[in-house]
Amino acid sequence: MPAAPDLSNLLVLVINLDRSPERLARIGADLDALGLQWQRLPAADGRQFDLHDMRWLDTAAFRRRHGKHPMPGELGCYLSHVWAMQALCDSGQPWALVLEDDAHLSPALPSVLAALAREAAHWDLTKLSGVHRGSPRTLRRLDDAHRLCVTLSSYTGSSAYVVQRPAAEVYARGLLPMKVPFDHEFDRGWHWGLKVRAVFPAPCLHDQGNTSTIEKPRGDQKLRGLARWPAYGWRLRNALARLAHGLGSALRA
Repeated sequence: MPAAPDLSNLLVLVINLDRSPERLARIGADLDALGLQWQRLPAADGRQFDLHDMRWLDTAAFRRRHGKHPMPGELGCYLSHVWAMQALCDSGQPWALVLEDDAHLSPALPSVLAALAREAAHWDLTKLSGVHRGSPRTLRRLDDAHRLCVTLSSYTGSSAYVVQRPAAEVYARGLLPMKVPFDHEFDRGWHWGLKVRAVFPAPCLHDQGNTSTIEKPRGDQKLRGLARWPAYGWRLRNALARLAHGLGSALRA
């Protein structure tokens, strides 16, 4: 039997709201079974923050870029991940695995993490789960089953990713105030000057069937008519930038 990978320098953070102890118990048991030492990161409760406070949220930019009115839960999610970046910066550890408490972990996760540690020069942040197809292009093989890829199309979700401390420092300096939801912001590698990658097939699954701790969208959340047009322009620019960035990364690999 191969030796267990040494992940002693990995900070494992589980983002969890105080009102969701059952989620913490489930993912904690999964992490324990995989032999990963972890700690809870109390999540931000967006209901406790002022949505008009420009320290946290640029409401006008959010509406222009996302075509919706922001919800408290979106701000809470965003701030929780900002806190995760700051926790890594403060920890002294070189990298972190950040998990939302509804992520589902495969038995392959520790070996994928070990492979990513060996390939650390080729990524700054790597997504371990995602929603949508992503149109991945392989940069390197991690093992017989998993590939380190760049995505050419949207691959949203932030339920599981690894980030190295220099990248976390970039994010911690620049993420606030929120202008789009976190999973629409943090993987824009071309904007942040970072090598943002993804593992395929994903070693973690984003649970789309679980009830979200971000409140359900209201019927009036979306902007109407001409008010949505700036968001379409933002999405198109991002799609083109993602494609150009991804193709460039694939050519240089």
